[in-house]
Amino acid sequence: MGKAQKYVLLGDATYPLQDWILKPYQEDETLTQRQLQFNYRLKRAHSVIENAFLRLKARWQILLKCDDCSLELLPTLVLACCILHNVCEAHDNPFNQEWLEGTEPTELPKPCQPAPAAMEDGQAEQVRELMCQYFENCGEG
Repeated sequence: MGKAQKYVLLGDATYPLQDWILKPYQEDETLTQRQLQFNYRLKRAHSVIENAFLRLKARWQILLKCDDCSLELLPTLVLACCILHNVCEAHDNPFNQEWLEGTEPTELPKPCQPAPAAMEDGQAEQVRELMCQYFENCGEG
């Protein structure tokens, strides 16, 4: 859409909307078709992420305990695990399917309570809107 964006994490409704955490629009009768499409695509991406996190949690078990770290640290922790995973793969230390046996496919850690509206970043709505435009313009998928 002509505007460079940084990486973002995908969250559900319990997370605050930040320029680095995308969350779906609140489901109600006022959502536009564009917003519904955004929510649908976010859900599809989230299922891929759940599978990837299952694999990351099997390799890097610190992620099993990351519910006690701050939200600000979470992107760095996840990125570090992804980088280390790629380094392992590049040096012929591939993912071992047996590691999955000790990892339950549970829901990803998330806050117990919805984040207060005061934690939401007003500029983050612009990021979400750009993503809506992108999904609208790139067709089905």
